[in-house]
Amino acid sequence: MAFIGAIIIGLLAGIVAKLLMPGRDPGGFIVTILLGIAGALVATWLGRAVGWYGADQSAGFIGAVVGAVVILAIYRVAVGRRRTD
Repeated sequence: MAFIGAIIIGLLAGIVAKLLMPGRDPGGFIVTILLGIAGALVATWLGRAVGWYGADQSAGFIGAVVGAVVILAIYRVAVGRRRTD
């Protein structure tokens, strides 16, 4: 159940990350939402590894947004660099 919760939180976090980081994304809105889901899953995994979350808990909304913004920034750098080469 925590995995599904992380996906739902990640969907919302992806939308918020898009609002926090305006501009043209190489993949568009759908890719930004998918990156938000990935950010929430990474935040959940890291939180469990560090001991912030239990086995049945997912990342909170703030953690998911931070994870989504970080992954979106990395994605923009990676895809932007690939397009200029």
